[in-house]
Amino acid sequence: MEKKKIAVVFGGESSEHDISCISAGTIIENINRDQYDIRLIGITKDGRWLLVDSGESIKDGSWRDSKVQAAVLPDKKNHGIMIYDGNSYSVEYIDVIFPILHGLYGEDGTIQGLFELSGIPYVGCGVLASSAGMDKLTTKRLVDTLHIRQAECVAVFAKELTCIDKVVEKIESKLDYPVFVKPSNAGSSKGVSKAKDREALITAIKEAAVHDGRILVEETIVGREIECAVMSRNGENVAAGVGEILAAADFYDFDAKYNNADSRTVVNPKLPDGVKEKIMEAAVRIFEVIDGYGLSRVDFFLEKGSNDIVFNEINTMPGFTSISMYPMIWKDAGVEVKELVNLLIENACVRKDR
Repeated sequence: MEKKKIAVVFGGESSEHDISCISAGTIIENINRDQYDIRLIGITKDGRWLLVDSGESIKDGSWRDSKVQAAVLPDKKNHGIMIYDGNSYSVEYIDVIFPILHGLYGEDGTIQGLFELSGIPYVGCGVLASSAGMDKLTTKRLVDTLHIRQAECVAVFAKELTCIDKVVEKIESKLDYPVFVKPSNAGSSKGVSKAKDREALITAIKEAAVHDGRILVEETIVGREIECAVMSRNGENVAAGVGEILAAADFYDFDAKYNNADSRTVVNPKLPDGVKEKIMEAAVRIFEVIDGYGLSRVDFFLEKGSNDIVFNEINTMPGFTSISMYPMIWKDAGVEVKELVNLLIENACVRKDR
């Protein structure tokens, strides 16, 4: 049987560029080589698309020195990538794309729109789900229709920041300190701060505004951080199980997640009776309300004292690093990483049939 060609697209312009490169290494190592020939396309932080010769060059960073350009063509007739080696152009047919991209321009519906134009099947959520899932304010509005509890929040928009005192008054009239301040559209906890007083709130709003013009200020939920892995499988959306984040810092920001060795993740933690099942059911409903397909990780709090389940956010292209919860949860459910990666690729190839 002739092998299919799969393009793994990684890197990207977001703050999660380096995490994407690590995730790409996992994906590449676990693609079934008997079924697929792999083409690697790396997107640099300044937006250059390069043809990458090996997984090793991703590990040492030398892929960024490639002189060969490669980009997905939006032309359905070509159904592939254009390659330019500095002297001549060529077009190569691609059967499926695995965009292991996190954050802006990779997980927010933009590159998914390009794939739709190209006609090439791709792993993960479509344009709508990617865009809605990436934008926290939009996600909140959609999840509100499910009557699943979320943290109370106040939305702040860039045009309001010319009068920061009024913004602060609006927030303080609705929420008590401490509060969390988040960019609506940013990934991996970038720009997220905890504010314990007015001065810290103003600083946090300005920091969030660096990342996005739409900002959420949320009440603090004290409790355990629980994550759930969801995948489309055999024509339905299923949850594998849950894991718990044990953050070394005050909250699980970017540094606590990737730079603090004391942060830990626990798969299948002990929870009160019935809570795991409620979280899994809620995760699937949230995945479906944003029109999710392929995979997502859905994050919750288990509130201290009440044991209420509180939805936090959904991640439509979770990480595949050694500390990433999504593949760990599936492994605990009996699906090894190699099987998981190839199931996701198979899902991509039948997307049009759903």
